[in-house]
Amino acid sequence: MPQIADSSPATVFPRLSWAEDLLVPALREAVGALPESESRVAGYHRGWCEADGTPVVSASGRGKAVRPALTLLSAEAVGGSVHGALPGAVAVELVHDFTLLHDDVIDGDALRRHRPAAWSVFGTPAAVLAGDALLVAAVRAVCDAPHGAAAPAVRELVGALLDLVEGQSLDVAFETAAEVSVAQYLAMAEGKTGSLMGCACALGGLLSGADGERVSGLREFGRRLGVAFQCADDLLGIWGRSARSGKPVGADLVARKKSLPVVAALRSTDPAAERLRELYGSERSEHSWDAAELDVVRELVEKAGGRQAAEEEARRQLSAALRALAYARPTPDAYRQLQEIAWAMVHRDS
Repeated sequence: MPQIADSSPATVFPRLSWAEDLLVPALREAVGALPESESRVAGYHRGWCEADGTPVVSASGRGKAVRPALTLLSAEAVGGSVHGALPGAVAVELVHDFTLLHDDVIDGDALRRHRPAAWSVFGTPAAVLAGDALLVAAVRAVCDAPHGAAAPAVRELVGALLDLVEGQSLDVAFETAAEVSVAQYLAMAEGKTGSLMGCACALGGLLSGADGERVSGLREFGRRLGVAFQCADDLLGIWGRSARSGKPVGADLVARKKSLPVVAALRSTDPAAERLRELYGSERSEHSWDAAELDVVRELVEKAGGRQAAEEEARRQLSAALRALAYARPTPDAYRQLQEIAWAMVHRDS
């Protein structure tokens, strides 16, 4: 796994069980209110039950609850209550699961959270409909926010969703694009990943009654952190380990996706970049790379400077995120916790 060297405020991923303890009961209630079929697919996706509906006794959330934690900590950062921000935390987690269900369908990824992806178990239509239902549940969650906060919270969520869809659309379009610049990639990542993290943080401020400047600082913190997270995710997608990440490593390369390391490598003048351009220009249906060939492609991306470029961009985006957070004038304890989460998200190994 690539190491993004820097001075670290934390050596392990912060424990977020406190956020999960608040989130999961409300999340289960929201998913349980869905139509039965969609509720079962969503429950399987989260690891709460088997495909036949049998409960998984040891299951809690099967995720790190990062986005909800950002919402709750952002509320605390501006003097608000985590309980008051809980509708926003539920909404962003529901949207996140909506995107994962649809992403796995779009990308054809058959593994998610160490289990077969929902579409491969229930079929594509069922997975898509479950994702749609989660999106509706997310909007309903913020509509139920305390009086006076619901309207701005819904506007924040809808705006983020539009950015997210645009980012996802660009990501798909990049697969067949002849050329993609680093700037184009970063704009895509801000929509695809940064928009929801920015929304998560902004909702914490909005649901706590924070002023516009503080909400803007929180939103920008989340958006920059989201881009940094996407850079790190791209690195894991090429050099990570499936056993740790719970999703297939190398699938992005097989699909000829334009992740940041690849985008940077393809624009390099290194001789390895020319060979990489030839391989990426071949039709997927013409030849699917085996494990040995994937290793060659990984090596070409690294030799052409793609790995280093992605690591450096992750560091730049993380620094920008922490600068933006200062504009929110966070409480010292919340700032420390947000900084630790931000660091861990970018330097994780799974």
